[in-house]
Amino acid sequence: MLSALRAATSRVPRRAFSTSSSRAADLAKLVLIGNLSRDPEARMTRNDKEYVMYTVATQNYPPPPPDANGERRPSTTTWHRILSFQEASNKYIRTLKKGSKVYVEAGFELREPEPGADSSTPQGQRQIFLRHGLQHLPSTNTAY
Repeated sequence: MLSALRAATSRVPRRAFSTSSSRAADLAKLVLIGNLSRDPEARMTRNDKEYVMYTVATQNYPPPPPDANGERRPSTTTWHRILSFQEASNKYIRTLKKGSKVYVEAGFELREPEPGADSSTPQGQRQIFLRHGLQHLPSTNTAY
């Protein structure tokens, strides 16, 4: 039976990498696995649409390579602010508490600094906007 299955699937051409434009759109996605730095916060837009804002903290791991003295700097924490406009997801996200381990898939948009803007303001800094896609709690026995 296995030989018949192998013979049937061997006729299907397989390509590990393709340069053809078979997809309708390109994709930019970011995956975060971290902890909520505070309880999620429900807010309203100017058009009275509800959204939930939450912040995920991730550790930069592995730590940077050793310096010339052979010492390794400690890993650092990166903070990711995420907005969710999906009603079904927002109900779930609001139930989470600070410190919850989360897995987040988010689309993102990169914005370059505005010319002539003060570098101490958000407009003068490169910004990455995350758009919530999917979130769930990983099982507690999973090692990362």
